[in-house]
Amino acid sequence: MDLLREFFSKLRHLEELLTWGGYPVLMTIIFAETGLLVGFFLPGDSLLVTAGVLVNANLINPLGLSTFSNLLLMNAVLCVMAIVGDTVGYSIGYKAGPKLFNREQSLFFRRDYLIATQKFYEKHGGKTIVLARFMPFARTFAPVVAGIGKMSYRRFIMFNVFGGIGWVVSMTFLGYFLGKVLGAKDIEKVVYLIIVISVMPPVIGAIKTHLASKKAAAAEKAKSS
Repeated sequence: MDLLREFFSKLRHLEELLTWGGYPVLMTIIFAETGLLVGFFLPGDSLLVTAGVLVNANLINPLGLSTFSNLLLMNAVLCVMAIVGDTVGYSIGYKAGPKLFNREQSLFFRRDYLIATQKFYEKHGGKTIVLARFMPFARTFAPVVAGIGKMSYRRFIMFNVFGGIGWVVSMTFLGYFLGKVLGAKDIEKVVYLIIVISVMPPVIGAIKTHLASKKAAAAEKAKSS
């Protein structure tokens, strides 16, 4: 219990969290965010970028490797966790089915995010599994929606592997090379930048949906008059 309390107390300070927890914390968060419905609030993008910055600064290196070798090892481990996480999410959706949409919303389950992800999935199909990796909240629910929709596992695993590797590698390498330019002291600037970039797609999508609904309402009003 004390360990969990300390984990949550450090969650807002990613540099402190990762220097404290290292690989085990990274692996747990990446798996939980992609494989467990309760992981939707975890900071996947900023966490991976921060990890890349800290690897560059040699602040996470349990095996004493060169910084680039350590980066490659971290990517291999976290890619596996991301792929396994999405597979678990798919299995949850496949087994639970549409009943999940009737589950009451709570602190640990956001039905509105599930429904929003379903709409995104209906629009973009299988590539949602890849695109959602780069979208907060959606990456937690996308594999679940794919399971509910009974996407064939062979097709799902293709998108899963491609998306998982693309997400982990792009974020950690971005942090690693930005760390060379900005240095570990500027880590907050890097994290804030990634947070802004990662929330842009859902914000833009919400604005487009709002404008489309207003346009449809105006057209309907003009038609009735």
